[in-house]
Amino acid sequence: MIPLRDRNPSGSFPVVTLLIIVANMVLFIYELGMGYRLERFLMTWGLVPLKVRYFFAVQEIGMADVFLPFFTSMFLHGGWLHVIGNMWYLWIFGDNVEDRLGHARYFLFYIICGLGAALTHVLFNINSGMPVVGASGAVAGVLGAYMFSFPKARVLTLVFIFIFITTIEIPAYFFLAFWFILQFLSGTMSIAASSGDAGGVAWWAHVGGFVLGILLITRMRRHRQSRQQRYVVRFDD
Repeated sequence: MIPLRDRNPSGSFPVVTLLIIVANMVLFIYELGMGYRLERFLMTWGLVPLKVRYFFAVQEIGMADVFLPFFTSMFLHGGWLHVIGNMWYLWIFGDNVEDRLGHARYFLFYIICGLGAALTHVLFNINSGMPVVGASGAVAGVLGAYMFSFPKARVLTLVFIFIFITTIEIPAYFFLAFWFILQFLSGTMSIAASSGDAGGVAWWAHVGGFVLGILLITRMRRHRQSRQQRYVVRFDD
């Protein structure tokens, strides 16, 4: 299932969401121009769980080498599909969460979700030497917040049924809960296979970000200028 748009008009322009998307795209284009230096770049600024494990044991590993990638990794990506997929989800679901929280608190929310997702990945993959990059953990937090805040909003979704392709409107709670279950099952299967990096996807970062997004949105007050209603009904064309 691929979301095309939601029927949930935002009450304000999503300036922070747009700036995050622009930042991710600019950095990805920068990555494309690095050539042979890209591998070293990702090892430096991507999140490598093994560095965290050996932080206190290896003197050559500095604090910046371990902790700065928790932040920088969420603005880097490994390919066109990776960055476009993350930014597409953020564009569809981020504007309403931004309007609900206000611009400044939304940015803080996004960063905290990204950091929490990265920490979850490290905890489940502490022996991995593979650098992890991507905004998907932070975006997962936005998805969790959206599902809690606007469960009845309708999501126009592209659905593949064998050889047929169609579009249907799905309630946000169903679409996003289904997405979360897929991430959880995939993460569980990666553990069963004794490979936390199975498929190169940080499944547990998605799970951690999603859960943290729900927890945070329940504790953060609605922005006083927000026009969003928590339980959104379908909007007719």
